[in-house]
Amino acid sequence: MDRRKFFKNGALFSLGTALINPMDIIASPTQNDAFEANKKAKNIIMLVSDGMSSGTLNMADHFLNRKYGRRSNWITYYQENKVNRALMETASLNSIVTDSSAGSSSWGGGFRVNNGSINVAPDGTPHLPIWQKFKKAGKMAGCVTTVPITHATPAGYTAISGKRSDMEGIAEQYLEQQYDIMMGGGNKYFAADKRKDKKDMYAAFSKKGYQVVRNRNEMLAADPKKPILGVYGEEDMPYRVDRINQDDLSSAYPTLGEMTQKAIDRMKDHKNGFVLHVESGKTDWAAHANDIAGLIHEQIAFDEALKVAMDFAEKDKNTLVIFTTDHGNANPGIIYGKNADTNFDSIQKYNRTNEFILNQITNTSSVKEIKDIIKEYNSIDLLEEDAKYLQTFYNGLHKKEDGLYNYKKLPYKAYCDIQQRYNNVGWISMDHSADHVECAIYGPGSELLKPFIKNTDLHYLMLQAAEVENKF
Repeated sequence: MDRRKFFKNGALFSLGTALINPMDIIASPTQNDAFEANKKAKNIIMLVSDGMSSGTLNMADHFLNRKYGRRSNWITYYQENKVNRALMETASLNSIVTDSSAGSSSWGGGFRVNNGSINVAPDGTPHLPIWQKFKKAGKMAGCVTTVPITHATPAGYTAISGKRSDMEGIAEQYLEQQYDIMMGGGNKYFAADKRKDKKDMYAAFSKKGYQVVRNRNEMLAADPKKPILGVYGEEDMPYRVDRINQDDLSSAYPTLGEMTQKAIDRMKDHKNGFVLHVESGKTDWAAHANDIAGLIHEQIAFDEALKVAMDFAEKDKNTLVIFTTDHGNANPGIIYGKNADTNFDSIQKYNRTNEFILNQITNTSSVKEIKDIIKEYNSIDLLEEDAKYLQTFYNGLHKKEDGLYNYKKLPYKAYCDIQQRYNNVGWISMDHSADHVECAIYGPGSELLKPFIKNTDLHYLMLQAAEVENKF
């Protein structure tokens, strides 16, 4: 079937070019040409490393190459010319700097919305999210993430809300829409003793036939023939660098790659295919904290999940894989200097996040104790004046720091500034940026990708690749 004719005659085009970007001019494929042009994508897996600046991708690749002698999977797919690649503009409706809810809504609803809202126009008009469109077309649909499953990015594919903060309401929408597998953090938005309305969402999901799994072993044992709700952790899941260095976390929490594999196993045999969203949500959180070990390891966790998706797609031959990010964040990078290489390599010895480290310090910690903590977890021989400076954030002599995910007011910025002298990593801020970001596609429909796109273009590209008309 000629996909261009299909959509010119179908409802996707009937809305008019003023409302949508139908992408009727097809980009020339590179060597990602093992797929017949205009071949229908039965399945779609879209992976998002939330808040991934280009420096994050770059540093994770350098880290893996210098420590293990191998490149990241993402960069390897570029080297092998296996994927089509583009730059993507990430603006929201009301700013060139998007937040995650507006960024995800551009893919989910196909329209740009204001920061803070999910698939709702400023006048209140709702935009039907794309996973609901695919469900109505007969496909299975699911999401996995390392932050609350009700968080902004998975919600952009699946829900409609004027406020991204209404995660209790988003949990109820998931039940109403009956997605096939939803996994991430966020117990506080499902448990009766945590929710403001005291609804027991676990019981409600169970009544609808869901298997409710709360840890790694339960997830691995879950029956792939039945719908799954997986909720691990009160809010978010542990950072990879903490997880791999702490046995109790490794046994209790699945990896992003394991969740991705479970989701594929749940949906791969469905006759009409499936759509799956995979998010490394804590890449963004680590960038907000200027936490270099957290950031690099979360990108590696994403890279592991990406390989799971690509391995499946290469064997399946009917699966479109999209991997990208919603926006940049903090724009970190390795800074020039005569010791830049060896200083960057010192991060290989960081065995905990800054969040973990700074939580070990209390208002009674001595200068020696602070130095010992930093030595144990970062292998840094901290100067006494630096230890004293950190101490001021705990004993009331220095104003505590704020930040989007800095609930305990930890001195993230103060500590990353100290670390920079030892690891040569610099940051421009602790917040989102307006970068054009990397976007890559593999599989049937990959010929649709142009070299430069808007974030909303991916909504219509997915519909077009799967030959699902935009009539809902």
